[in-house]
Amino acid sequence: MHTVAILALDHVVPFDMATPMEVFGRTRLPDGRSAYRVRVCGETPDVRTDGFALRVDHGLEALADADTVIVPGRSERAAPPSARVLEALREAAAAGTRIVSICVGAFVLAEAGLLDGLRATTHWVAAELLARAYPLVEVQPDVLYVDNGQILTSAGAAAGLDLCLHLIRRDYGSAVAADAARLSVMPLEREGGQAQFIVHRHPPVPQGSTLEPLLRWIEDNLSHEITLGALAARSGMSERTFSRRFREHTGSTPLQWLLRARVRRAQYLLENSDHTVERIAQQAGFGSPTAFRERFRRVVGTSPQAYRSAFHGRPLVAATSS
Repeated sequence: MHTVAILALDHVVPFDMATPMEVFGRTRLPDGRSAYRVRVCGETPDVRTDGFALRVDHGLEALADADTVIVPGRSERAAPPSARVLEALREAAAAGTRIVSICVGAFVLAEAGLLDGLRATTHWVAAELLARAYPLVEVQPDVLYVDNGQILTSAGAAAGLDLCLHLIRRDYGSAVAADAARLSVMPLEREGGQAQFIVHRHPPVPQGSTLEPLLRWIEDNLSHEITLGALAARSGMSERTFSRRFREHTGSTPLQWLLRARVRRAQYLLENSDHTVERIAQQAGFGSPTAFRERFRRVVGTSPQAYRSAFHGRPLVAATSS
Protein backbone atom coordinates (compact mmCIF):
# COMPACT_ATOMS: atom_id res chain seq x y z
CA MET A 1 0.00 0.00 0.00
CA HIS A 2 1.25 3.46 -0.94
CA THR A 3 1.56 5.92 1.96
CA VAL A 4 0.65 9.58 1.41
CA ALA A 5 1.64 12.16 4.02
CA ILE A 6 -0.20 15.49 3.83
CA LEU A 7 1.78 18.26 5.49
CA ALA A 8 -0.53 20.55 7.46
CA LEU A 9 1.07 23.86 8.44
CA ASP A 10 -0.52 26.86 10.13
CA HIS A 11 -3.00 28.72 7.91
CA VAL A 12 -3.26 25.76 5.55
CA VAL A 13 -6.03 26.12 2.97
CA PRO A 14 -8.63 23.53 4.07
CA PHE A 15 -9.78 22.66 0.55
CA ASP A 16 -6.20 22.08 -0.62
CA MET A 17 -5.72 19.62 2.24
CA ALA A 18 -9.13 17.96 2.00
CA THR A 19 -8.77 17.22 -1.72
CA PRO A 20 -5.91 14.70 -1.47
CA MET A 21 -7.37 13.27 1.75
CA GLU A 22 -10.65 12.57 -0.06
CA VAL A 23 -9.24 11.40 -3.38
CA PHE A 24 -6.49 9.11 -2.10
CA GLY A 25 -8.54 7.95 0.86
CA ARG A 26 -11.36 6.68 -1.38
CA THR A 27 -9.22 5.10 -4.13
CA ARG A 28 -9.69 1.36 -4.38
CA LEU A 29 -7.86 -1.35 -6.27
CA PRO A 30 -9.81 -3.74 -8.53
CA ASP A 31 -10.04 -6.28 -5.70
CA GLY A 32 -11.55 -3.66 -3.37
CA ARG A 33 -8.47 -3.03 -1.22
CA SER A 34 -7.48 0.54 -0.36
CA ALA A 35 -4.79 1.85 -2.68
CA TYR A 36 -3.38 4.45 -0.29
CA ARG A 37 -2.75 4.96 3.40
CA VAL A 38 -3.27 8.69 4.12
CA ARG A 39 -1.65 10.44 7.06
CA VAL A 40 -1.96 14.09 8.06
CA CYS A 41 1.19 15.35 9.72
CA GLY A 42 2.50 18.63 11.02
CA GLU A 43 5.11 20.39 13.08
CA THR A 44 2.68 20.82 15.99
CA PRO A 45 -0.34 18.76 17.15
CA ASP A 46 -2.73 21.67 16.57
CA VAL A 47 -2.85 23.54 13.27
CA ARG A 48 -4.78 26.73 12.62
CA THR A 49 -6.64 27.50 9.45
CA ASP A 50 -8.35 30.83 8.77
CA GLY A 51 -11.67 29.34 9.87
CA PHE A 52 -11.03 26.58 12.41
CA ALA A 53 -8.37 24.50 14.17
CA LEU A 54 -7.19 21.01 13.21
CA ARG A 55 -5.82 18.23 15.36
CA VAL A 56 -2.90 16.50 13.65
CA ASP A 57 -2.14 12.87 14.51
CA HIS A 58 1.42 12.64 13.18
CA GLY A 59 4.55 14.74 13.49
CA LEU A 60 7.15 15.56 10.87
CA GLU A 61 8.68 12.11 11.33
CA ALA A 62 5.80 10.78 9.19
CA LEU A 63 7.44 12.35 6.14
CA ALA A 64 10.33 9.89 6.40
CA ASP A 65 8.02 6.87 6.08
CA ALA A 66 5.87 8.25 3.25
CA ASP A 67 6.00 7.35 -0.41
CA THR A 68 4.46 10.71 -1.33
CA VAL A 69 4.45 13.99 0.59
CA ILE A 70 1.82 16.59 -0.33
CA VAL A 71 2.21 20.25 0.63
CA PRO A 72 -1.14 22.11 0.40
CA GLY A 73 -1.46 25.84 -0.14
CA ARG A 74 -1.45 28.33 2.73
CA SER A 75 -3.19 31.66 3.15
CA GLU A 76 -1.46 35.02 2.87
CA ARG A 77 -1.42 35.25 6.67
CA ALA A 78 0.95 32.28 6.97
CA ALA A 79 4.45 32.82 8.34
CA PRO A 80 7.38 31.36 6.38
CA PRO A 81 7.89 27.63 6.99
CA SER A 82 10.22 26.82 9.86
CA ALA A 83 13.72 25.44 9.48
CA ARG A 84 12.47 22.10 10.86
CA VAL A 85 9.80 21.82 8.16
CA LEU A 86 12.22 22.75 5.38
CA GLU A 87 14.82 20.27 6.59
CA ALA A 88 12.22 17.48 6.84
CA LEU A 89 11.20 18.14 3.24
CA ARG A 90 14.83 18.14 2.07
CA GLU A 91 15.52 14.86 3.86
CA ALA A 92 12.42 13.27 2.33
CA ALA A 93 13.45 14.43 -1.14
CA ALA A 94 17.00 13.16 -0.63
CA ALA A 95 15.56 9.75 0.29
CA GLY A 96 13.68 9.64 -3.03
CA THR A 97 10.23 10.45 -1.67
CA ARG A 98 7.82 11.97 -4.19
CA ILE A 99 7.08 15.59 -3.21
CA VAL A 100 3.92 17.32 -4.45
CA SER A 101 2.54 20.83 -3.94
CA ILE A 102 -0.98 22.12 -4.43
CA CYS A 103 -1.54 25.75 -5.42
CA VAL A 104 0.73 28.12 -3.46
CA GLY A 105 2.24 25.17 -1.60
CA ALA A 106 4.88 25.56 -4.32
CA PHE A 107 6.34 28.43 -2.28
CA VAL A 108 7.20 26.00 0.54
CA LEU A 109 8.93 23.67 -1.91
CA ALA A 110 10.80 26.61 -3.44
CA GLU A 111 11.90 27.84 0.01
CA ALA A 112 13.28 24.35 0.68
CA GLY A 113 15.27 24.57 -2.55
CA LEU A 114 13.46 21.60 -4.06
CA LEU A 115 12.38 23.51 -7.18
CA ASP A 116 15.78 24.99 -8.08
CA GLY A 117 16.49 24.31 -11.74
CA LEU A 118 13.08 22.72 -12.28
CA ARG A 119 9.90 23.69 -14.05
CA ALA A 120 7.08 24.47 -11.64
CA THR A 121 3.66 26.05 -11.52
CA THR A 122 1.33 27.62 -8.98
CA HIS A 123 -1.91 29.57 -9.11
CA TRP A 124 -1.56 32.11 -11.91
CA VAL A 125 -2.25 34.99 -9.50
CA ALA A 126 0.90 34.08 -7.54
CA ALA A 127 3.09 32.94 -10.45
CA GLU A 128 4.86 36.26 -10.97
CA LEU A 129 5.68 36.50 -7.26
CA LEU A 130 7.05 32.94 -7.25
CA ALA A 131 9.27 33.71 -10.25
CA ARG A 132 10.50 36.95 -8.68
CA ALA A 133 11.19 35.44 -5.25
CA TYR A 134 12.88 32.28 -6.56
CA PRO A 135 14.73 33.07 -9.81
CA LEU A 136 16.24 29.57 -10.02
CA VAL A 137 12.74 28.14 -10.57
CA GLU A 138 11.40 28.00 -14.14
CA VAL A 139 7.83 29.10 -13.41
CA GLN A 140 5.19 28.05 -15.93
CA PRO A 141 2.07 30.06 -15.03
CA ASP A 142 -0.18 28.74 -17.78
CA VAL A 143 -0.43 24.99 -17.06
CA LEU A 144 -2.48 22.92 -14.63
CA TYR A 145 0.43 20.96 -13.23
CA VAL A 146 4.07 20.11 -13.86
CA ASP A 147 5.46 16.59 -13.41
CA ASN A 148 9.25 16.50 -13.01
CA GLY A 149 9.19 12.88 -11.92
CA GLN A 150 9.97 13.13 -8.21
CA ILE A 151 8.85 16.75 -7.73
CA LEU A 152 5.40 17.84 -8.92
CA THR A 153 3.52 21.12 -8.61
CA SER A 154 -0.04 22.11 -9.42
CA ALA A 155 -1.96 25.32 -9.97
CA GLY A 156 -5.19 26.16 -8.08
CA ALA A 157 -7.30 23.82 -5.97
CA ALA A 158 -9.10 22.19 -8.92
CA ALA A 159 -5.75 21.60 -10.64
CA GLY A 160 -4.65 19.88 -7.43
CA LEU A 161 -7.43 17.36 -8.01
CA ASP A 162 -6.19 16.87 -11.60
CA LEU A 163 -2.72 16.20 -10.23
CA CYS A 164 -4.02 13.71 -7.66
CA LEU A 165 -5.72 11.75 -10.44
CA HIS A 166 -2.53 11.94 -12.50
CA LEU A 167 -0.59 10.42 -9.59
CA ILE A 168 -3.12 7.61 -9.20
CA ARG A 169 -2.78 6.85 -12.90
CA ARG A 170 1.01 6.79 -12.52
CA ASP A 171 0.81 4.47 -9.52
CA TYR A 172 -1.97 2.07 -10.49
CA GLY A 173 -2.98 2.67 -14.11
CA SER A 174 -5.86 4.32 -15.95
CA ALA A 175 -8.61 1.99 -14.77
CA VAL A 176 -8.05 2.75 -11.08
CA ALA A 177 -7.62 6.45 -11.85
CA ALA A 178 -10.83 6.51 -13.88
CA ASP A 179 -12.73 4.95 -10.99
CA ALA A 180 -11.28 7.58 -8.63
CA ALA A 181 -12.30 10.30 -11.09
CA ARG A 182 -15.87 9.00 -11.19
CA LEU A 183 -16.04 9.06 -7.38
CA SER A 184 -14.86 12.67 -7.49
CA VAL A 185 -17.30 13.51 -10.33
CA MET A 186 -14.31 14.69 -12.37
CA PRO A 187 -13.12 14.06 -15.92
CA LEU A 188 -9.88 12.11 -16.11
CA GLU A 189 -8.69 13.60 -19.38
CA ARG A 190 -7.51 17.07 -18.27
CA GLU A 191 -3.76 16.92 -18.88
CA GLY A 192 -1.15 18.93 -17.01
CA GLY A 193 -0.26 20.99 -20.07
CA GLN A 194 -3.78 22.34 -20.38
CA ALA A 195 -3.82 26.03 -19.63
CA GLN A 196 -5.05 27.69 -16.51
CA PHE A 197 -7.83 30.12 -17.41
CA ILE A 198 -5.73 33.21 -16.83
CA VAL A 199 -7.20 36.70 -16.95
CA HIS A 200 -4.86 38.45 -19.39
CA ARG A 201 -4.81 42.04 -18.25
CA HIS A 202 -2.95 44.75 -20.12
CA PRO A 203 0.13 46.15 -18.39
CA PRO A 204 -0.88 49.29 -16.48
CA VAL A 205 -0.41 52.62 -18.25
CA PRO A 206 0.63 55.54 -16.03
CA GLN A 207 -2.24 57.94 -15.40
CA GLY A 208 -2.05 60.88 -17.75
CA SER A 209 0.13 59.03 -20.25
CA THR A 210 0.09 60.43 -23.78
CA LEU A 211 -0.78 56.91 -24.93
CA GLU A 212 -4.19 56.84 -23.23
CA PRO A 213 -6.11 58.35 -26.20
CA LEU A 214 -4.41 55.96 -28.59
CA LEU A 215 -5.18 52.91 -26.45
CA ARG A 216 -8.84 53.94 -26.25
CA TRP A 217 -8.87 54.32 -30.04
CA ILE A 218 -7.43 50.82 -30.44
CA GLU A 219 -10.15 49.36 -28.18
CA ASP A 220 -12.83 51.15 -30.25
CA ASN A 221 -11.45 49.90 -33.58
CA LEU A 222 -10.47 46.30 -32.94
CA SER A 223 -12.69 45.02 -35.74
CA HIS A 224 -10.54 46.91 -38.27
CA GLU A 225 -7.05 46.14 -39.50
CA ILE A 226 -4.52 47.99 -37.33
CA THR A 227 -0.89 48.07 -38.36
CA LEU A 228 2.21 49.28 -36.55
CA GLY A 229 2.65 51.93 -39.23
CA ALA A 230 -0.87 53.22 -38.69
CA LEU A 231 -0.36 53.45 -34.93
CA ALA A 232 2.96 55.26 -35.35
CA ALA A 233 1.44 57.71 -37.85
CA ARG A 234 -1.49 58.38 -35.55
CA SER A 235 1.01 59.22 -32.80
CA GLY A 236 3.14 61.41 -35.09
CA MET A 237 6.26 59.30 -34.67
CA SER A 238 8.43 56.95 -36.66
CA GLU A 239 7.70 53.25 -36.13
CA ARG A 240 10.98 52.81 -34.27
CA THR A 241 10.41 55.76 -31.91
CA PHE A 242 6.78 54.80 -31.36
CA SER A 243 7.66 51.18 -30.55
CA ARG A 244 10.32 52.27 -28.05
CA ARG A 245 8.03 54.74 -26.26
CA PHE A 246 5.12 52.30 -26.26
CA ARG A 247 7.27 49.68 -24.53
CA GLU A 248 8.54 52.26 -22.04
CA HIS A 249 4.95 53.15 -21.09
CA THR A 250 3.34 49.70 -21.13
CA GLY A 251 6.10 47.10 -20.84
CA SER A 252 4.75 45.53 -24.05
CA THR A 253 5.26 45.95 -27.77
CA PRO A 254 2.39 47.59 -29.70
CA LEU A 255 1.54 44.36 -31.54
CA GLN A 256 1.62 42.28 -28.35
CA TRP A 257 -0.73 44.78 -26.70
CA LEU A 258 -3.01 44.70 -29.74
CA LEU A 259 -3.14 40.89 -29.71
CA ARG A 260 -4.07 40.89 -26.02
CA ALA A 261 -6.78 43.46 -26.68
CA ARG A 262 -8.24 41.29 -29.47
CA VAL A 263 -8.15 38.19 -27.26
CA ARG A 264 -9.86 40.03 -24.40
CA ARG A 265 -12.60 41.19 -26.79
CA ALA A 266 -13.01 37.61 -28.01
CA GLN A 267 -13.17 36.28 -24.43
CA TYR A 268 -15.92 38.76 -23.60
CA LEU A 269 -17.94 37.74 -26.67
CA LEU A 270 -17.45 34.03 -25.98
CA GLU A 271 -18.67 34.54 -22.42
CA ASN A 272 -21.59 36.86 -23.12
CA SER A 273 -22.92 36.19 -26.62
CA ASP A 274 -24.12 33.36 -28.82
CA HIS A 275 -22.24 34.72 -31.83
CA THR A 276 -20.55 32.19 -34.06
CA VAL A 277 -16.79 31.79 -34.01
CA GLU A 278 -16.66 33.31 -37.50
CA ARG A 279 -18.48 36.43 -36.32
CA ILE A 280 -16.35 36.76 -33.18
CA ALA A 281 -13.19 36.44 -35.28
CA GLN A 282 -14.40 39.37 -37.37
CA GLN A 283 -15.53 41.48 -34.42
CA ALA A 284 -12.23 41.02 -32.61
CA GLY A 285 -10.23 41.76 -35.75
CA PHE A 286 -8.52 38.42 -36.30
CA GLY A 287 -9.22 38.38 -40.03
CA SER A 288 -10.24 34.73 -40.28
CA PRO A 289 -11.58 31.99 -38.00
CA THR A 290 -8.37 30.01 -38.54
CA ALA A 291 -6.18 32.90 -37.39
CA PHE A 292 -8.55 33.47 -34.47
CA ARG A 293 -8.35 29.87 -33.26
CA GLU A 294 -4.56 29.73 -33.59
CA ARG A 295 -3.85 33.02 -31.83
CA PHE A 296 -6.51 32.51 -29.16
CA ARG A 297 -5.01 29.12 -28.28
CA ARG A 298 -1.52 30.63 -28.22
CA VAL A 299 -2.52 33.29 -25.69
CA VAL A 300 -5.20 31.54 -23.63
CA GLY A 301 -3.90 27.98 -23.99
CA THR A 302 -7.18 26.41 -25.05
CA SER A 303 -9.60 26.59 -27.97
CA PRO A 304 -12.40 29.18 -28.25
CA GLN A 305 -14.98 26.40 -27.93
CA ALA A 306 -13.40 25.00 -24.76
CA TYR A 307 -13.25 28.49 -23.28
CA ARG A 308 -16.89 29.14 -24.18
CA SER A 309 -17.96 25.82 -22.66
CA ALA A 310 -16.23 26.70 -19.41
CA PHE A 311 -17.36 30.31 -19.06
CA HIS A 312 -20.53 30.96 -21.03
CA GLY A 313 -23.26 32.06 -18.64
CA ARG A 314 -26.24 30.30 -20.25
CA PRO A 315 -27.05 27.41 -22.60
CA LEU A 316 -26.00 27.93 -26.19
CA VAL A 317 -28.19 27.55 -29.24
CA ALA A 318 -26.68 29.48 -32.11
CA ALA A 319 -22.93 29.07 -31.55
CA THR A 320 -21.06 26.83 -33.97
CA SER A 321 -18.15 24.62 -33.03
CA SER A 322 -14.59 25.80 -33.11
